[in-house]
Amino acid sequence: MTVDLTGQDHPQALRTRLAGLLAASRARSTALVDAVDEADLVAQHSPLMSPLVWDLAHIGSQEELWLVRDVGGREPLRPEIDGLYDAFRHSRARRVDLPLLTPSETRRYVAEVRDKALDALEHVPLRGRRLVEEGFAFGMIVQHEQQHDETMLATHQLRTGAPVLHADLPPSGRPLPVREVLVPGGAFLMGTSTEPWALDNERPAHPVHVDAFFIDTAPVTNGEYAEFVAAGGYDTGRWWTDAGWTHRVEADLVAPRFWVRDSGEWYRRRFGVVERVRADEPVVHVCAHEADAYASWAGRRLPTEAEWETAARHDPVTGRSRRYPWGDEDPTPEHANLGQRHLRPAPVGAYPRGASALGVHQLVGDVWEWTSSGFHRYPGFEVFPYPEYSEPFFGGDYRVLRGGSFGTDPAVRATFRNWDHPVRRQIFSGFRLARDAAPGDGPADRADGAA
Repeated sequence: MTVDLTGQDHPQALRTRLAGLLAASRARSTALVDAVDEADLVAQHSPLMSPLVWDLAHIGSQEELWLVRDVGGREPLRPEIDGLYDAFRHSRARRVDLPLLTPSETRRYVAEVRDKALDALEHVPLRGRRLVEEGFAFGMIVQHEQQHDETMLATHQLRTGAPVLHADLPPSGRPLPVREVLVPGGAFLMGTSTEPWALDNERPAHPVHVDAFFIDTAPVTNGEYAEFVAAGGYDTGRWWTDAGWTHRVEADLVAPRFWVRDSGEWYRRRFGVVERVRADEPVVHVCAHEADAYASWAGRRLPTEAEWETAARHDPVTGRSRRYPWGDEDPTPEHANLGQRHLRPAPVGAYPRGASALGVHQLVGDVWEWTSSGFHRYPGFEVFPYPEYSEPFFGGDYRVLRGGSFGTDPAVRATFRNWDHPVRRQIFSGFRLARDAAPGDGPADRADGAA
């Protein structure tokens, strides 16, 4: 289910839409936890991730805090567990040792919370207070659950054992007519001030200037990345930044995460299935340092966050910023690979209807795309509704990712900002390349090789 908010809906229509989105997110959460047994639910499959049962109870805890206690004005259901499911109080590596609710207790808790949240949705006015205006608090909780659904999906990728998740193959790809397109320089309105459920770090809309640049029409593929590996990319320090080379050596990186070489071919483990690496799919499970090294080897660079959003949203005919690359209408299965529908990136060229006005493909869905930008506040940034969502993460070494992945819910916007440490590879991350434009430059075709 997708979101099409104009702010003009009849209140009951908005309530119906919100109830549907809450139900859709919960159905996905339920499927992710019901796919495994109790031992898997309480296990820590990686120190980078929480036990699945913690994620589910945390989803319920946040829903209770905002929709039951704050919006609904109800008394706390389980105040004694608030600290257990506070993401800032306990690191992911330590959560497995906490006295967590059992799987059955967790399921009962989140069901009780949902009943009271739906009661609040039915009776609380969705006007007159910023937190509930146009259903913001409910939309925020929908997005929070969706984000943890993707986190739980990443945990499934890290678990060992037989496959428990299954999905249809994505559409077939097709060759794209050009490798890259020119994005004209000029002013661009970045971010949003009108999207009703946009989170604080997406706000406010503000003008930025970008110089003319070229950006690839597709993310870097497995086949292209394998050429970098074969050329000794992991053994040649000059392609890497100092920090990147240090990490490559310390972490003993030799290929994207989950890749294994056997009899001269690359295989990967994907949700418990070992399969040949498909050359035409966007590469996934690479960190920002690997993306930087590949870009250097290829004689290009990663786009900045502003360049990425310009390529995704700018319509040169109207001069306006679109909601999605293809326009303002909600994503459909013909536009993008989202919502855990296929459990893998789709081949390049699989979504021609999802191309941007400038002809850039697969900017939304498939893989989160690393940019070269750190995570910083926009000019005029205002905390809302709570500081911990964005503010503690501004600065530091966090790197911005854009666009969503095959595991991201379809409600993701082209203004949505993700961020993580540049060493992270368990996330569904890939990248595409850019380069500066110079007088006389022309676009390269898809056959261009690395420098």
